Amino acid sequence: MISRRSLLTSGLGVGASLLATSMLPAWARSASQGNLGLPQLTGTEFDLTIGEFPATIGGRIARAIGVNQTLPAPLLRFREGEDITINVTNTLREDTSLHWHGLLVPFQMDGVPGVTFPGIKPGETFQYRFNLAHNGTYWYHSHSGFQEPLGLYGPLIIDPAGSDPVVYDREYVLVLSDWSFEHPRRIFEKLKSDAENYNFQKRTLADFLGDVRREGFAETLSTRAMWAGMRMSSRDISDVTGSTYDYLINGHTTADNWNGVIQPGERVRLRLINASAMTIFNIRMPGLTMTVVAADGLNVQPLDIDEFQMGVAETYDVIITVPDAGVYGLVAEAVDRSGQVMASFGPQPGMRASEPDLRPVPSLTMRDMGMDHGDPTDHVAMDHTSMRHDDPHAGHGAHNNHVSPAPLPVERPDLRRGPGIANIVSHPLARLDEPGIGLEDVAHRTLTYADLRSLEPSPDTRPPEREIEVHLTSNMERYMWSFDGVGFSEITAPIRFHQGERVRMTLVNNTMMAHPIHLHGMFFDVVNGGGDHKPRKHTIIVKPSEKLSVDISADAVGDWAFHCHLLYHMHAGMMQVVQVLPRETPPDPHSAHQGHHHTQKGGHHD
Repeated sequence: MISRRSLLTSGLGVGASLLATSMLPAWARSASQGNLGLPQLTGTEFDLTIGEFPATIGGRIARAIGVNQTLPAPLLRFREGEDITINVTNTLREDTSLHWHGLLVPFQMDGVPGVTFPGIKPGETFQYRFNLAHNGTYWYHSHSGFQEPLGLYGPLIIDPAGSDPVVYDREYVLVLSDWSFEHPRRIFEKLKSDAENYNFQKRTLADFLGDVRREGFAETLSTRAMWAGMRMSSRDISDVTGSTYDYLINGHTTADNWNGVIQPGERVRLRLINASAMTIFNIRMPGLTMTVVAADGLNVQPLDIDEFQMGVAETYDVIITVPDAGVYGLVAEAVDRSGQVMASFGPQPGMRASEPDLRPVPSLTMRDMGMDHGDPTDHVAMDHTSMRHDDPHAGHGAHNNHVSPAPLPVERPDLRRGPGIANIVSHPLARLDEPGIGLEDVAHRTLTYADLRSLEPSPDTRPPEREIEVHLTSNMERYMWSFDGVGFSEITAPIRFHQGERVRMTLVNNTMMAHPIHLHGMFFDVVNGGGDHKPRKHTIIVKPSEKLSVDISADAVGDWAFHCHLLYHMHAGMMQVVQVLPRETPPDPHSAHQGHHHTQKGGHHD
């Protein structure tokens, strides 16, 4: 029996608890209390205030920098073709900025201090104004100092002006990120003093003995000697790892159980954004098929997969349908498998999926050195400029039986080893048909860049008029990153395009790490055998020892940042400026920054 006195006391306790919960600031509430981490702003005019505030990360209070005191920043949502005004007020004690990642805006509105505008001074308000002729899933973030990894990032959705070719019943926006309670400036200092400071997954004696059983003593010893000669570890996959990072979905760790409600049979659109500073994620939903319908904001031909690798700054939209009333988890596992984060989806709020164990740590292979079977002479070099991209290895459809093409020639004999170039890959490989580090041998369907096809034909199907070759270079021991061995602070001239021209940019990765490379202001068409349906992206992962090409229509006059989107690589020098000169400036086939290789490609089709 319950007495009236005990009932009143109990009721007062519940009331006090509810009152306390309602009085908690949004940042202090958990997912179970309704804080799903994404306040939404809609309309055509937005007022954003950048400042410092407390945030709860994995149950601990941290000092964050963000927009309107939320982490992530609010979801901005508007419609294609609208005139947009965004007023950004800086309450910090330092300059700040916001860059609209993937949006085709006038360069003065792009938000990169020192390249497109001076930045936003403390106490000032800067007004961004633009009109957009495209739609999709994008995001925004600071391009100032180390503010982005402290929370200054948020999602941005542009709804189509007309009907949406993607049919769905419900949607969720999921912002993936990494968070450290170490200040990012301190992390950068540690990396500069020891590039492997956060790598606690190096190979052990047990790994060596296992390799001997599989490959034999001589082969194992030879492989280890090659890695030692390059002064690198085959486990050096991520510079910053789960040893310091908490991985987040919409600002929440797995323990906080961010969860979305979906009913059996519903078509649910998940808009996935990798807003992390340094983490490439492998994305899967155990027991469910994901249908990729958009990449980097633009629609692609639907493709059923089970897992895909997602570079920093990339976005993917997928459709899922759950067959029953069970609960399913979306798992974002760090590429080096030092940690992961999971969200749960089920028919009732608060349901929690079973979190899978972390999978075995992957290792870099001979292919990441630019070799097949340990001997590049086993292959005849292929002329990249005349290479057929309709070969089987570039075929459409998610698969795992990747047929490796021969190594490709390097067209930059002027590159020499030096303080900023510790390694030059003499036989880079075509790797668009590979799913990425750690996914080479999984038993299920994976996504590759070779699989992607745009839903609509490319708006520019002209062949490239010329080609430039850009090399990704580094000296890991000194934590120096660069393009063509030249760090951003040493650049004497930009990469120059001319308005209206079609340029093929070929990227060669001379490092043993994957780099998500981002170009501001323009999309690029990935040369993957797709013909007029090549996928258009703003960010692409260039795998170790890979050589790939993208075609760019220089239709946006101005100065545009071009950089690796791994934050500390960009800060360490892997950044350049692409300058698109007005049409009246006469084209010059040699007008790029020092050392870039140019070849005329009139009449060339992939």
